[in-house]
Amino acid sequence: MRDEGSPLYDITTQIDVTHFYHYVKENQLSFYYALIYATTKVMNRIENFRYKIRGADVVLIERLIPSFTDLKTESELFHIVTLDFEGDLKQFSDEAKRVSYAQKAYFPNTEYQSDTMIQFSCLPWFSFTNLGNELSLDRNDGIPKVTWGKFVKQNGRILLPYSVQVNHRLVDGLHLGKLINQLQTYLDSLGNQPTI
Repeated sequence: MRDEGSPLYDITTQIDVTHFYHYVKENQLSFYYALIYATTKVMNRIENFRYKIRGADVVLIERLIPSFTDLKTESELFHIVTLDFEGDLKQFSDEAKRVSYAQKAYFPNTEYQSDTMIQFSCLPWFSFTNLGNELSLDRNDGIPKVTWGKFVKQNGRILLPYSVQVNHRLVDGLHLGKLINQLQTYLDSLGNQPTI
């Protein structure tokens, strides 16, 4: 049997969250939930991220939903929170906080099909220049995995290490470029928005 290798790959870059950081702090929103919202919003606009391999077919799903790690207060045990992607930035952030706080199970069953998810994680304790996500052995795994680390301040800017893992059979560098550039534009645009 021939080993075809894994088509999964990841990139790590920096995004400028200066305007976004000030916007979420002024509006008393969670930076974590707000960036999950922003990434999900932008990723849903780019068709290739919504392609999924199901059996022998490649299908286009309607939308992606976020599934993310979270920590209870004063705990070192994370739990997985999955919720529908609805509402505006504030509504989503409020709902993510409510669902996470109310959830008792660490790894609950979910009503959502796993390949409709974007898996999010955060490493706020340190910055990084490269990140290798856990490697799936499933060549058809089309679940984007997004992780960011601790931001750094440079020359008056706030820069965030940001990593994305995708399946090369579905998402090429062109589409990752669209994601990063469109996400940056969206985050910058919030600097011109009034306080909620």
